[in-house]
Amino acid sequence: MFTIEHDFDATTVTLVDDGEAPLKEDVIVHAFEDCVTLTQFDARTDRDVTITLSIAQVRDMGAALNLPEGVYRLRRVKD
Repeated sequence: MFTIEHDFDATTVTLVDDGEAPLKEDVIVHAFEDCVTLTQFDARTDRDVTITLSIAQVRDMGAALNLPEGVYRLRRVKD
């Protein structure tokens, strides 16, 4: 399950782990103009952990999810 909220400067997606146990904490994704952050609560440290990805890293991640094992570089096709 997930939710989507559009704010002034970001789109926020919350991914809820509603599968079978053991369940993980929700993941909150903030998509800004120049980066994307992912935040998840870590019960072991009792703190939120956040990572920041550039837009290029997000693009590469999306492509990687649909490719077999290997090393790749995405190239833009000029019109």
